[in-house]
Amino acid sequence: MQQELLKNAQVSRFENVSILSVAHVDAPLRITSASIEDQLVTTMKRIGIRADLFRELSGVIERRFWAKGFQPSDGAAEAGRLAIERAGVDRSQLGILINSSVSRDFIEPSTASIVHGKLGLAASCLNFDLGNACLAFVNSMDVVGNMIERGQIDYGIVVNGESARFVVENTIKLLQDPATDGDDFRANFATLTIGSGAAAMVLARSDLAPEGHRYLGGVNIAATEHRDLCHGQVDHMVTDTKDLLRNGLDLAARTWRTACQKLGWAANPPDHYVFHQVSKVHTEKLAGILGIDLRKVFRLYPNFGNVGPAGVPIVLSKILEDGRLLKGHRVALMGIGSGLNCTMAEVVW
Repeated sequence: MQQELLKNAQVSRFENVSILSVAHVDAPLRITSASIEDQLVTTMKRIGIRADLFRELSGVIERRFWAKGFQPSDGAAEAGRLAIERAGVDRSQLGILINSSVSRDFIEPSTASIVHGKLGLAASCLNFDLGNACLAFVNSMDVVGNMIERGQIDYGIVVNGESARFVVENTIKLLQDPATDGDDFRANFATLTIGSGAAAMVLARSDLAPEGHRYLGGVNIAATEHRDLCHGQVDHMVTDTKDLLRNGLDLAARTWRTACQKLGWAANPPDHYVFHQVSKVHTEKLAGILGIDLRKVFRLYPNFGNVGPAGVPIVLSKILEDGRLLKGHRVALMGIGSGLNCTMAEVVW
């Protein structure tokens, strides 16, 4: 059984990769779930959904929006500036910038190129977008980690800026249509939980970063037979919430068993579990299936919603900011992305 798990998993292990800094930026506008329900009250009454069911099921009390005209690259660049400042690295030393946002300023050019320009990075600094739904930030950490490990670069930065305003507001308009039925509402339900935010992380060669925090790598498993359970576009997202949850949890359980074996989590559980958080149901069911103490999970979704791939670095930054993350603490980074893919990785702070 153990050999079969390893055979079906991609495992990455790093010996010389550290996190120098992590930073987040909260979008300034609070949009409550109650205010969204108020806009949908006619539809919800007509199809028999009670007013507080959305908040009860999702656990999302509010989410954040940027001001109109604020681009994903603006958030990513702001978080990037903070991360570079905290890392104490001259920006000319950065060998790569990866933008991991689902949200993009344009189809082209890449949002990474826009952030690269806004940060004033060197011409020698590679830059590109990396997309893998809600796993893109952690996947980007692996790409930077591999480049550092093989000696191609000394320092790299991963950025992310998510903007939920357009897709949420457009979904509200769609659901206000008198033709909307219960199936339409359920298919678009998850979109209403999405929030905005930004995050960035600077990684470095460990031997150049004595005060850094070791990134040990992790495990990845794909279950792309479930690729049709969530289809997102710029203006809307259609989700089979029930099957996505069920199959996502099954994939997480398989990834967890591999991580416990390869990363030693069974004998020595991490001090913090940093989830990509979709909702109350998702977070609590995931913790229950994996046997994780919810006291070790910082809950982001109640006040920020589902911030996509920015969620993991935002939670990491927030527990550091709150003084919960101490030297020597072991941190599990965990996410499931539509597709489906699952990644679990470890940081030693």
